[in-house]
Amino acid sequence: MVRVVDDRSGSAPGSEVAPGTLLVAAPGLLDPHFRRTVIYMIEHRSRGSLGVVLNRPSEVTVRDVLPSWAPLSAQPSAVFVGGPVESETALCLAAVRTGHDPGSVDGLVAVRGPVALVDLDSDPSHIAPRLRGLRVFAGYSGWSAGQLAGEIDRGDWIVVPALPDDVLNHHDTRLWGHVLRRQGMPLSLLATFPADVRQN
Repeated sequence: MVRVVDDRSGSAPGSEVAPGTLLVAAPGLLDPHFRRTVIYMIEHRSRGSLGVVLNRPSEVTVRDVLPSWAPLSAQPSAVFVGGPVESETALCLAAVRTGHDPGSVDGLVAVRGPVALVDLDSDPSHIAPRLRGLRVFAGYSGWSAGQLAGEIDRGDWIVVPALPDDVLNHHDTRLWGHVLRRQGMPLSLLATFPADVRQN
């Protein structure tokens, strides 16, 4: 489907920030914490917003820090760097199997569609039959009231819809271009933007 770019934010019309949407770093965003990142939004309220970076796997495995959850982890079974806030805190996102409502499962908090936050203090064996997989993140990306709106207005972020499998798929530095390409023209053109403008 062809999408028209909103001149103000660079986002597709109708792609308002909400739980279950993606923030894609604009090519000009050079902050090392967020350069070429794709962030899955978990919470967006008047008091602030919270999400996790999907494409920053660390060298630490889930088995190293949460061994009881490791069998449910999507590949690669790495702990991903969710963002610079509270890097010692673990967050976990999962996708439930078709036919299951994450809001009705103890230990899960629905985010959007089949995607849910997992209470890591719950019993993995109870939740396992309901999950397609999960991803563990160290830290998160957070914004205070009005901060994210200001960054979007400035052109730092492109807001696009997420797919449920975005949480589980094998993600690395290529995710940024992949998400942009699937948006269609003209946003897909940004995927060709060189990482180093000197290469242009």
